[in-house]
Amino acid sequence: MILTNNSPTTYTLSIVDQRTHELHEHASQLFDEGNYTEAEPILKEIISIYPKFADVHNKLGIISHIQGNLKQAAQYFEKALELNPNYTEASLNLTITYNEMGQFKNAQEVFSLAAQIAHPTPSAMDPFISGKLANEHYKLGNIYLDLGMNDEAIEEYKKAIKLYKKLPDVHTKLGVALRNKGLVEDALAHFTKAKEINPRYGPAWIQLGLSYYMKGLLGLAFEEWSEALKRNPGLKEAEAYLRLLEKEEP
Repeated sequence: MILTNNSPTTYTLSIVDQRTHELHEHASQLFDEGNYTEAEPILKEIISIYPKFADVHNKLGIISHIQGNLKQAAQYFEKALELNPNYTEASLNLTITYNEMGQFKNAQEVFSLAAQIAHPTPSAMDPFISGKLANEHYKLGNIYLDLGMNDEAIEEYKKAIKLYKKLPDVHTKLGVALRNKGLVEDALAHFTKAKEINPRYGPAWIQLGLSYYMKGLLGLAFEEWSEALKRNPGLKEAEAYLRLLEKEEP
């Protein structure tokens, strides 16, 4: 998700003429209301007068991203960062856009720099920033996992967990990647951790049950899937696997 929180401009109000200030206020209000069609031409008018408004470039980038014009969105975010290198929101928006464009190396570089700027060490990082950066590692990990590149996926998931430990979906996907490499015991530990973080997170119970099933531990698999269904009534995967076990009973 592209970030839409407001951020300080690079110009102070004392430098900007009254009309431009009023345009900026009006455009910001339209933008915050989600009226991007009306906001866009006003924002473009503002940067034609004062091209160094970093937040205006960021807003135009968000609008371009929503419109599906990722290349143009990236250019706006890049300009915002050129004007204000410490603009964390623009950094994360550019990271997300690069990822969607398939420019994974550029995405990695941008959000790594954002992390360094935000705080010198991950332990001191703002939770909002660490969560967003962890999400980007998670998304990269998912791409690698889908491509069957388990080692790369594991590396990305571990980076995400290092930044933000309490993400049940990341622990679950890490478990899947580990299991794909035959590291079943390590996988079990992460599925169990995901359950501890969020007992209602169905996929963790499903994957734990699958791991037991693959090991021939049908009783434990039954317990996991039954509990998954109990905590998430209507969970189709749990219902399907339980039916599978019923068919295997002698």
